[in-house]
Amino acid sequence: MPAGEDNQLISVHPSDLKFIIELGKQSFCDLKVVNNTENHVAFKVKTTSPKKYFVRPNTSVLQPGDSCLIRVTLQVQREYPPDMQCKDKFLLQSTIVPPNTDVDDLPADTFNKESSKDIREFKLKVQYISPSAQGNSGDEGSSDSNSDLLKRRRQRRNDPGFSFKFAAIVGVIGIIVGLVLNLYLSK
Repeated sequence: MPAGEDNQLISVHPSDLKFIIELGKQSFCDLKVVNNTENHVAFKVKTTSPKKYFVRPNTSVLQPGDSCLIRVTLQVQREYPPDMQCKDKFLLQSTIVPPNTDVDDLPADTFNKESSKDIREFKLKVQYISPSAQGNSGDEGSSDSNSDLLKRRRQRRNDPGFSFKFAAIVGVIGIIVGLVLNLYLSK
């Protein structure tokens, strides 16, 4: 059965947000939200860590049977979370709205629980995945290899390497070869 319960106005796929954590890079997860009713349904996405995630659209109105793709972007991480654990959560609220309601026309209290509206809630958990574990989920001993990988990445990030020197040398050689060819061909 799709993510969500029988009494939900909408279904959400997948039911958990999974982010591949790479330092210095944003990571994203797409959610598909489907209106399971014959009514217009408004939804809103809330999170326990709003500064850490960028959600678009975070509020919308779906026509009967319509669907919407939501992109949740995890902002750039400067360090790996301890044990790759995450306690962040998302809440997707939904409620029936009058036909032809535009998202800009939604009253401020649309998703307020104290209002008389029937507001349904769907909770999503967040999981962090290391790039090396992406294909190895469930391997024993992978935490040791993950920590080795993280150490190597940190060392590599602090080592400037030879890439600039190499590019400069190749550039100089290219100029010399170009001059020699120019002299040779101009005779």
